[in-house]
Amino acid sequence: MTPAADLLEKLGVDIDPELLVLALTHRSFAHEAGGLPTNERLEFLGDTVLGLSVTEALYRRHPDLPEGDLARMRAATVSQRALARVARDLDLGSYVLLGRGETITGGNEKDSILSDTVEAILGAVYLCHGLEVARSLVHRLVDPLLEAAAVRGAALDWKTSLQEFASAAGLPAPEYRWEAAGPDHARVFTSFAVVDGDVLGTGTGTAKKHAEQDAAKEAYLVLEERAAAGTGASGTAGGGSADESASA
Repeated sequence: MTPAADLLEKLGVDIDPELLVLALTHRSFAHEAGGLPTNERLEFLGDTVLGLSVTEALYRRHPDLPEGDLARMRAATVSQRALARVARDLDLGSYVLLGRGETITGGNEKDSILSDTVEAILGAVYLCHGLEVARSLVHRLVDPLLEAAAVRGAALDWKTSLQEFASAAGLPAPEYRWEAAGPDHARVFTSFAVVDGDVLGTGTGTAKKHAEQDAAKEAYLVLEERAAAGTGASGTAGGGSADESASA
């Protein structure tokens, strides 16, 4: 079985061979090959197909939930990190066409590349078969994420949950400060979640938004622990000034 046939078997749908190659063509490969088309237009289309399919499913499955909860559930389901997990389940990284530089730096394991490729494949399926077949593929790929999103509560969007927790406790809105290190192709971000002048959480990631989510999660858990213990925002757990932590 060829690699392409193997991938199509995993997906459970046929894709025009040229569209499949296009969906798997990262811009680094296209550039090194002399300016071939990339998968970015298909990714743009697939993002819309994914968003519509997930939004409709959430709307129909949770008729009693307010818009804010539905939005957080959708964000968790279609996030870069969630789609990268879908890609890893398909071993999609072994099929992506990457340039030499991206291959050397482990591009086939980067969340951004994997998630973009999932969306490009959805775009290709839409062009080949229309919305219903593409929607069916979306559900096969992300329904477990949709089910998990229904029970994850604060974990759906730690930044929003932290902001709501701080507001309910009479604290100022959280602030985020960050640092970046490493070359452009392998940037690592460190984010600090600051509440009422204290750094309550720190997170790292290859994308700033991921680092902020991790920092928000840590800060949320600190505030939750303080609330349970009856201490306020000035409690010592997770303390330290923002300047001290950022310069450490």
